[in-house]
Amino acid sequence: MIGAAVILPWERQARDLPGVEQPRAAEARLAEAVGLTASIGLIIRHTAILPLRTRRPAMLFGEGQVATQAEAISRNDIEVVVVDAALSPVQQRNLERAWSCKVIDRTGLILDIFGERAATKEGTLQVELAHLAYQRSRLVRSWTHLERQRGGFGFLGGPGETQIEADRRLIDDRLVRLRKDLEQVRRTRGLHRSARRRVPFPVIALVGYTNAGKSTLFNALTGAEVTARDQLFATLDPTMRGLRLPSGRRAILSDTVGFISQLPHELVEAFRATLEEVAEADVILHVRDAAHPETAAQRGDVIKVLDDMVADGTLDPAWPDRTIEVLNKADLLGGVAAVPLRDGAVAVSAVTGDGLDALQAAIDGAIAEGMEVADYDIPPQDGARVAWLYQHGEVVTRSDDDVAVHMKVRLLPADRARFERRG
Repeated sequence: MIGAAVILPWERQARDLPGVEQPRAAEARLAEAVGLTASIGLIIRHTAILPLRTRRPAMLFGEGQVATQAEAISRNDIEVVVVDAALSPVQQRNLERAWSCKVIDRTGLILDIFGERAATKEGTLQVELAHLAYQRSRLVRSWTHLERQRGGFGFLGGPGETQIEADRRLIDDRLVRLRKDLEQVRRTRGLHRSARRRVPFPVIALVGYTNAGKSTLFNALTGAEVTARDQLFATLDPTMRGLRLPSGRRAILSDTVGFISQLPHELVEAFRATLEEVAEADVILHVRDAAHPETAAQRGDVIKVLDDMVADGTLDPAWPDRTIEVLNKADLLGGVAAVPLRDGAVAVSAVTGDGLDALQAAIDGAIAEGMEVADYDIPPQDGARVAWLYQHGEVVTRSDDDVAVHMKVRLLPADRARFERRG
């Protein structure tokens, strides 16, 4: 087994950044990094929290800190060091030389996890795109073989193409192909969404911090058997299943990839097609781990990703209006009654089923709020239109006479438009 060390650079001033709802404790951040590292099969033999007064351009840490960690790395027979921060290519190379082992940063670690977990063709494409975008930024004289040159063309040609230029060109070519493939995925997803709108059922999307229990909740609500383990990023690829709500209304529940603090930009870009499912959802369930000591900070991290989607036009600014906070793992706190709630939030235990009825009722209510009430007078002989309204809407009142069937119906806007187009 490969021995690993996890080192957390800790900047005290970062705890006072504006916009952070609750500063993270260094120990909690280190525990998360250890969990990420262990999830790809590495054996953790050494951990450290290293305070940073200033970021050193050469190695991030001070010389004394680097020397102290070098002794611990040698003593514990460590082959891989995970630095829970973003490292520049030069910092990564210098630390590898100083510690005589492989060094990866937080972005590289998360990319490795995603690469191991991606199961579908789409997931594989997204992870490869993110990997290559990350690797391209590493091609800055990080390795000596990149300084070699290839011969030029013709007798009077220049010195030729350096290896670094050739590698970057190959990566750029592959990135172009991957983006075309993912654009096709995006078009296909768009067609699927259009098909769902033609036979419209409300779409409910699960979002939340990784390991908040989204997949367990998904299984509890739908009876599906999606992989659900006590593991960071246990599932990557989105899954959809039908859901029958207490009102009798049918809906589609979508499980999406989990978020994490400092989610690498490369991954946000690559998984844009997946995140579009959230943008199209009629109701968003923000699943939180109510028992986690950093639950408030995790909430802030998820909201930041969603707000970033608003900034780049992927998500509409009104997304909070259709969001229900779901505080999961209430069983670890003594039950749903013991969980403090914000207005409109629901406490549940996906494991025991406690609180699921209240959650389904809240989903029903959120969908109903987005519906419109319309009055129709339908000829008595037009039973097909009457049946359609019963199937796709909620009949509030109905009265029949010799002239027409008079119905007051609550419908989703898309359903109302479809019905009225039917004439």
